[in-house]
Amino acid sequence: MTGVFSPLRSLRNPAFARLYLSQTTSLLGDALTWVGLALLAFELAGKNSSVILGAALTLRVTAFVVLSPLAGALADRLDRKRILVVSDLGRMVIIALMPFVTQAWQVYALMFLLNALTAFFTPTYQATIPLVTGKEDYGQAIALSGATYELLGVLGPGIAGGFAAFLGVRSIFLVDAATFLISAVLIFTLPRSLNVARDPSETSSALTLRDVSEGSVRLWKDRPIRYALLLELVASVAGALILVNTVGLLKGSLGLGNLEYGWVMAAFGVGATLAALAVGALEKRVSRTRFMLLGALVTTLAVIPANFLGYLPLMALWLIAGAGQNWVNLPTQALIADRTPPEAQGRVYGAHFAWSHLWWALAYPLAGFLGSRVGGQNFLYGGLVGLTLLVGVQVFLAPREGEAKQQASSD
Repeated sequence: MTGVFSPLRSLRNPAFARLYLSQTTSLLGDALTWVGLALLAFELAGKNSSVILGAALTLRVTAFVVLSPLAGALADRLDRKRILVVSDLGRMVIIALMPFVTQAWQVYALMFLLNALTAFFTPTYQATIPLVTGKEDYGQAIALSGATYELLGVLGPGIAGGFAAFLGVRSIFLVDAATFLISAVLIFTLPRSLNVARDPSETSSALTLRDVSEGSVRLWKDRPIRYALLLELVASVAGALILVNTVGLLKGSLGLGNLEYGWVMAAFGVGATLAALAVGALEKRVSRTRFMLLGALVTTLAVIPANFLGYLPLMALWLIAGAGQNWVNLPTQALIADRTPPEAQGRVYGAHFAWSHLWWALAYPLAGFLGSRVGGQNFLYGGLVGLTLLVGVQVFLAPREGEAKQQASSD
């Protein structure tokens, strides 16, 4: 049992503890944002609220894919503390404007700006964890951050719903804005700047296209990281099937209600949370690539029989599928820290944030297509697509034995 809670030991580092509290507060703000947005969309558009939400999610992914590589390049050149604080304060201002929205186009504009700033905050935060924790503890720190992300994914909407019921739809955004202010204050009070040593080969201080693209080049050039990135593509297929098609399976095929749907999706989040703690407890005993392969296999196999099962077996499978998702994603973040020199980690984390969200942008339409065309067997066919991808990645692109244990180099 002690091993499960070993990621908590990373909080002994006061700089990481403050960063972690900042991230936790920001994640609560994200939950408030999306619950508030859903309620506001219904207030503005009624039964057509799904159009507003769909457009907002599309703008979210677009901002992440386009801007994250730029954010990563800046994180390697500027004080990361300043980037994090400015991103939080910018998000606070944007959210504070949401109560005054009266038109759908205003929602779209504010949501794009909000997620543009998130595209700067999140990769910078990810790249800063190894900077403040050091080589010995960053694996557990990443695991704790991941577990918190998943736990708030389960609990956050309920907390946000309580605020909305008590305060009203528009007032929830004022609480939301306060969370980003608290996050900014926590980071601002860190006792030192968060600069990373510049690469000695860089002679110019100007930001170039090469700086922005270098993160992607490093991702695809490094065989173990490329392998991890493609396993994330495999996992995104299963994840998109779950997020897009579970509601149709539960309420359509099985004839169940909102409560059962909530419990099944909660099981998915709980599985991811427990898996994150397991990564932290075992990350020094099990290789990262083995964790990722197991995760991709588990989450893919879990969705294949879903169309033919009842409520309780489905809940058990979604618990397993959630664990598999996290066993792909968290070790990938640690592998990047293993194999990327500190002066380039911002660029690589930024590029990774963009590519991983691009996978979801591709997987969501696939899940939607299967749900509309082969609704009775959508999980079966989607799972087989994911399994085929997994076999191809493993046969042709898996790193050689021991290759992933090599440490970062500057080339």
